[in-house]
Amino acid sequence: MKRSTFIKGLLGFAGAGLLTGLYSWQIEPYWLEFVEKDMPVKNLPESLEGLTLMQISDIHIGNRFDWHYIIESFQKAQKLAPDFVVYTGDYVTYKDREQLSQLKEVLKYTVHGKLGTSGILGNHDYGHGWKESTLANEIQGMLEKHGITMLRNAQQDFNGLNIIGFDDYWATNFHPENVMKDYDASKANLLLCHNPDVCDLGVWNSYQGWILAGHTHGGQVKPPFLNAPMLPVKNKKYAAGEIDLGDGRTLYINRALGCLWQVRLNVRPEITVFRLKVG
Repeated sequence: MKRSTFIKGLLGFAGAGLLTGLYSWQIEPYWLEFVEKDMPVKNLPESLEGLTLMQISDIHIGNRFDWHYIIESFQKAQKLAPDFVVYTGDYVTYKDREQLSQLKEVLKYTVHGKLGTSGILGNHDYGHGWKESTLANEIQGMLEKHGITMLRNAQQDFNGLNIIGFDDYWATNFHPENVMKDYDASKANLLLCHNPDVCDLGVWNSYQGWILAGHTHGGQVKPPFLNAPMLPVKNKKYAAGEIDLGDGRTLYINRALGCLWQVRLNVRPEITVFRLKVG
């Protein structure tokens, strides 16, 4: 190979790497995708057939990316006028109390469902070491002030759709037995659980139906044709998207709207819009 040909090839390779780096840093982290899916639900009232349920997860308000993008995303989501909205945890990337001021600003633009708006907490909502219960309670209060019904090992009926919410698996208030002892299979049930690893625990009391989770961000970086190399879960099949658990449960893992770090590659940020169907 001629020396000039080698240098041109090397420069081309470096240029491609630079463009990929710029794309994964400045473009994809802010390139929101609305993912649309059907959601068949057992015992769903016919009056809810065809209505929409929006899942928003892992907004991670903090200083690691420009959180004004979350406000812009919320404004786009509001235009879809969802019937139900669920939030599946990690509202902040907590460093200090500045994040609470930032979250307060974002929550002015909260996306609400016409028939119900609910949420659960994630591990980052418990601050350092996932152990700051007082912080979690404060974030809960902020969310509820803005019309989000928080389900912390609890359930509530929203106009015929019964939503069950677990508190975070890694934090201090993970007690799913408090709500699952009252699980009623005759209802139109939907379950929110931040960390999908909970699917492998013996806490389900024969639950049948959909489980909406977040936490993984889809790994944020996924090389072409390969699995995401970094996932914060024990069960590495829990990356992103719809997973049939084979026992009557269907898991859906949202890829997150925000970023833990400002880098994404082949894992665009996501808001999911489900179309309810009689299952």
